Amino acid sequence: MNRTEREAAARRLMERTPPPVPPDLYAEVVRRGTRLLRRRRLAGWSLWLLLCAAVVVFAVWAANARPWAERPSQTTPVVTSW
Repeated sequence: MNRTEREAAARRLMERTPPPVPPDLYAEVVRRGTRLLRRRRLAGWSLWLLLCAAVVVFAVWAANARPWAERPSQTTPVVTSW
């Protein structure tokens, strides 16, 4: 198939009338799209809420456990007098 034949086939496809669309298709698409957007928004809010809860839990744990502080040695006693 050379270039002119391909162009002619493309023109024939574009000049054909489109197939008929069911009349209730638009309403169905809008309903499904609205539902999809609502689900995505809910998922986004849920993930942000989960992230904020994780940050709060980590902050409370870090404030109580103080992992940055050096733990006292358990192998030798503390020398109090020389």
